[in-house]
Amino acid sequence: MNCRVVVEAAVPVYDVETTDEAVRIAISKTGGMLNPDLNYVEIEMGSRQSPSGEELPPAFIAADEALVALELEMDVFNVDRPEHASRIARKEIGQRLRNIPLKVLEVEDLPEEPEESEESEGDDGRDETATDEE
Repeated sequence: MNCRVVVEAAVPVYDVETTDEAVRIAISKTGGMLNPDLNYVEIEMGSRQSPSGEELPPAFIAADEALVALELEMDVFNVDRPEHASRIARKEIGQRLRNIPLKVLEVEDLPEEPEESEESEGDDGRDETATDEE
């Protein structure tokens, strides 16, 4: 089973004046902590809602410091069940994002890719990718 796991991260940033600036810095900071080991993790701006359901900006700013909600998306392969995928994603991401709270938002099954058809064969019925030395 293969799964796509979406993890929410609360990333602190300092010396910011606007939410746009805070989001840009948070994405850059998170990318720097994840790369090069986890360069396949997609980083996106998170979404927040008030208790009444009103959309809020992804960053909360107070005293030129912000807490930014980011969504980190990662594909996990060859797992037994969705809980296993979420634990793997939290561990892999959490090891690189020290002291940043993480919460699993979603675990989605990825469709299994059909296996490739047999390699193209030449006119003599042999596999063209095979060499005579084999």
